[in-house]
Amino acid sequence: MSDLDLLTQSLARNVKRWRTERGFTLDTLAGRAGVSRGMLIQIEQARTNPSIGTVVKIGDALGVSITTLLDYEQGPAVRIVPADQAVRLWHTDAGSYNRLLAGTEAPGPLEMWDWRLMPGEGSPSDPHPTGTVEMVHVTAGELTLTVDGIEYRVPAGASASFEADTPHTYANDGDEPMRMVMAVSVPPVR
Repeated sequence: MSDLDLLTQSLARNVKRWRTERGFTLDTLAGRAGVSRGMLIQIEQARTNPSIGTVVKIGDALGVSITTLLDYEQGPAVRIVPADQAVRLWHTDAGSYNRLLAGTEAPGPLEMWDWRLMPGEGSPSDPHPTGTVEMVHVTAGELTLTVDGIEYRVPAGASASFEADTPHTYANDGDEPMRMVMAVSVPPVR
């Protein structure tokens, strides 16, 4: 079975598990996540590979991290993720990508990401649930961070944090690759 097949099966099992644990019907989860009921059925039956945006929306609606939704090995209290097992969820032909390095529930989802954006590329994000905080640390190049329509420049060596419950975009307007590490903390579902 391929890595993609394992992730599809894990996503199917974990979405259904967390939806049931939260007491959500398919319609309830669809409404909370902003995705169609049909898409949720396909995901729970492992018949589709949804976009990263869809997985993020479902995780946010369930109050669990993407790591939890994709985890196919619930392991010991200390979980080491080898470099070759970090999950790449988004990439472009030019070489931009993001990789989920690690995640946990603490008490809500907490995720750590590795990002690379090539010159001229960007990645928009829909608003996350109220109380979600993102932190970035730029290790190379310069990040153009737009939060709620306001643009900020974050150079190599600098960090930024912001409330991520408004539209935001990560972009590289420079002429060299931009690298950053990002942490996302989502409040638990009540």
